Amino acid sequence: MSTLVKSKTSGFPSLRSMMEDFWNTDRFFTKPLFSGETLPAVNIKDNKNHYEVEVAAPGYSKDDFKITTESGLLTISAETSTEQKEEKENYTRREFSRTSFTRTFTLPDDVEADHIDAKYRDGLLTIGLKKSAKAVSGKKEVKIT
Repeated sequence: MSTLVKSKTSGFPSLRSMMEDFWNTDRFFTKPLFSGETLPAVNIKDNKNHYEVEVAAPGYSKDDFKITTESGLLTISAETSTEQKEEKENYTRREFSRTSFTRTFTLPDDVEADHIDAKYRDGLLTIGLKKSAKAVSGKKEVKIT
């Protein structure tokens, strides 16, 4: 599972962050080593009023995707299958394939779960996650007492 927004304390990733990325079960342990299956690339943008998650998933249709939120988690999954069948006089050839993936992200506390939208165009799934009004209100100064 990945977090939607990683915190950084400096310009360099921390050892913990690098280890989490390396041992990330989304990328490392979920598929057999030589299966040829890979997870789609994901870009996450932190804009002023919303987060934007872009998933590169060509070859799917918008009906193949399922996007859910539950208990502070955003889950993106997709599944598609194809089948070809050819029958001739003395043989039958049938080929089929099934492709699927699931990615799960921890949502930041400032996301409004009721205001999530998604669109799929040209192999790119884009999910908009609206930030709460408190988070967008701008800069706040903390007084020291």
